[in-house]
Amino acid sequence: MIGAAAIRQEIRALGDSAIAEHSQRFFKTGKGEYGEGDRFLGIRVPVIRKQVRKHREAPLKAIDKLLQSPWHEERLFAVLSMADRFRRGDKESRREIFDTYIEHRHYVNNWDLVDGSSHIIVGGWLESRNRKLLYQFARSKDLWERRIAIISTYQFIRNRDFDDTLAIAEILVNDEEDLIHKATGWMLREVGNRHLRTEEQFLKRHYKTMPRTMLRYAIEKFPENKRQAYLKGRA
Repeated sequence: MIGAAAIRQEIRALGDSAIAEHSQRFFKTGKGEYGEGDRFLGIRVPVIRKQVRKHREAPLKAIDKLLQSPWHEERLFAVLSMADRFRRGDKESRREIFDTYIEHRHYVNNWDLVDGSSHIIVGGWLESRNRKLLYQFARSKDLWERRIAIISTYQFIRNRDFDDTLAIAEILVNDEEDLIHKATGWMLREVGNRHLRTEEQFLKRHYKTMPRTMLRYAIEKFPENKRQAYLKGRA
């Protein structure tokens, strides 16, 4: 059975220095930026997804080693692999994937890594269980734990279960990070796509004071006249 070293060798052979240079800028890896110090091989997401499909039978231990890689694309391969396995797995394998993901969550440290996996793995596991972990993450000082908290609720939203999304949005509504503004606004929009009145009840309480980016994301699909009313404080 193929191991981490062999998968790593295949992934690194796919790198492109020009793409890597662009990714370094796109994912804000400069000093003081949210992705400070992250390193890129230069591989597009569809190519990584192809590798995920190719190595579906690799042991979780090998995937976990790649999750701990300093290279962004190897970590992306790992979280996408774990999400794929979670979808297909039984209860025991899902528990193992969830536990591994949570134990090594500090490697899930950029927005694409969070967004491609947390709602599937964390949201999927907690859907029928106690969700207090999400509230712990929502109050964390760590940006990525807070993003995991809100994005994980996407799984609940898909099943028209909005309570935790709204409660976590209340915690994050005054967050200082732009990436949290975007994620929270996005999840509020997803609530509204399924039940507009529920989203607007939240917005009516907060739209005049919530971060502008969060509001813009939340009302992106509104009719233009309603969108402008919110933006101008006249909703």
